[in-house]
Amino acid sequence: MPQPVLAARDLKKSYGRGSTRFDALRGVSLDILPGESLAILGKSGSGKSTLMHLLALLDEPTSGGLRLDGEDTSRLAGRTLNGTRNKKFGFVFQQFFLTPGTSVLENVTLPLAIAGVRGAERRRRGLAVLEQLELLDKARNRATDLSGGQKQRTVIARALVNEPSVIFADEPTGNLDSATGGVVEDLLFGLQRERGITLVVVTHDEDLAARCDRQILIRDGLIVETSERAA
Repeated sequence: MPQPVLAARDLKKSYGRGSTRFDALRGVSLDILPGESLAILGKSGSGKSTLMHLLALLDEPTSGGLRLDGEDTSRLAGRTLNGTRNKKFGFVFQQFFLTPGTSVLENVTLPLAIAGVRGAERRRRGLAVLEQLELLDKARNRATDLSGGQKQRTVIARALVNEPSVIFADEPTGNLDSATGGVVEDLLFGLQRERGITLVVVTHDEDLAARCDRQILIRDGLIVETSERAA
């Protein structure tokens, strides 16, 4: 079996103290393998988004450990942490988080700008990924003027531009109608297969989860069920 791209051991996350303390995660252990698609299912407040934030290095656990490609992530801090997250991960959220007043191309190339990639190379790589996602004709448009489906494809382009090994998708079709959502799903799973990207999807949509190689169900901060896609 290949080395996990992400290996979580007894992850716990609490907020507050004393009588106001809330245990969002109560001890989660999980291996995520290179190139697999994993759905994290659960109701609102179950801990599924908290788990994604810990796996994606957007937050720190109260206790427990996480390894990324075999390396202990607790040793990462400051610029090193930000640089690792920017290089290794791409993000697709339900809320598009597009920068108002700037073009589609500028939004897509933001991770490259953060990484210090020069302007001409940023533009080349940004246009290449827009072409792949059939958005090349929208490169100069203001990102906020796009349709919902086009906005989500722009977000996916931004997630891909740095050639990440893992994409985290948090309710990626939550703001889309069913037809547009289906197109976005097809795009994400197609890219996962073609590029060998690891795809981690946080969702309450069981149909979307069923398309993933593996599903885990979170309840009250614990994994209570694990299943694999039927062959």
